Amino acid sequence: MHITFTTQAAAAIDQRLEAGQAAILKLVYDNEGCGCAVSGVPTLWIESAPQPNDFQVEATGLQHAVWVDKKHEIYFEERMTVDYKNEGRAFVLKSSGQIYNAYMSLIDKRS
Repeated sequence: MHITFTTQAAAAIDQRLEAGQAAILKLVYDNEGCGCAVSGVPTLWIESAPQPNDFQVEATGLQHAVWVDKKHEIYFEERMTVDYKNEGRAFVLKSSGQIYNAYMSLIDKRS
């Protein structure tokens, strides 16, 4: 899997990831509260460390490593792009064939 981050998306992520603090960026298919495992929303999480089932994906345009849970891999295409929209302050996850989430959140899950 390969994710390209636009300059705007990388800048918005860098603002949230504080220097010197342990953090990873994770792309998830968040289905908590959706009622069904196949009804989910792609979301970016900030976590302290990768989990045992996470794998690192190729990412360009971003200084940080990006991780995905192995069980979520099925919901995404091999090549995707993350962009950022100033209006609404939201990320956009898309591929050449579809928009996965036009208003994707970046949620800090560190405790």
